[in-house]
Amino acid sequence: MITEGDQEPKFELSDANGKIVKSSDFKGKKHVIYFYPKDFTPGCTIQADEFSKEYKKFQKHGIEIIGISTDDVESHKKFVDKMGIPYVLLSDTEKDVSKKFGVWGKKQFMGKEYMGIQRSTFLVDEKGKVFKVYPSVKPKGHADEVLQMLTN
Repeated sequence: MITEGDQEPKFELSDANGKIVKSSDFKGKKHVIYFYPKDFTPGCTIQADEFSKEYKKFQKHGIEIIGISTDDVESHKKFVDKMGIPYVLLSDTEKDVSKKFGVWGKKQFMGKEYMGIQRSTFLVDEKGKVFKVYPSVKPKGHADEVLQMLTN
């Protein structure tokens, strides 16, 4: 996993509308990149909802939010529409960006091992430098935790 002090890996992914979004689009802005396992699952729904509710506060401080999972554009579109998500969700179906950030790996659930995204969040400054990493996120209360970190 990338660590605090590392440069944000370059990326280019499609958003929920199929538009290409690049890491360079966020140059000059603080931003939050959070990786989550899957659209419409309980934890991911809580996390998306909490970031959505706090989004105006992030914007007030000039901070963008980017959510990334391996779901496809169509799934993201449904998730955005159903949840009213106001920020960017990006589709990493090839897992390239997840691997660059080091969040793709072995997971375990109910005694079974499988490959998936480790729920993680990265705070990135205006120059593209990662200044805070949350390597193992609990969805409930995380958006507020990140907002407090960025605004205090």
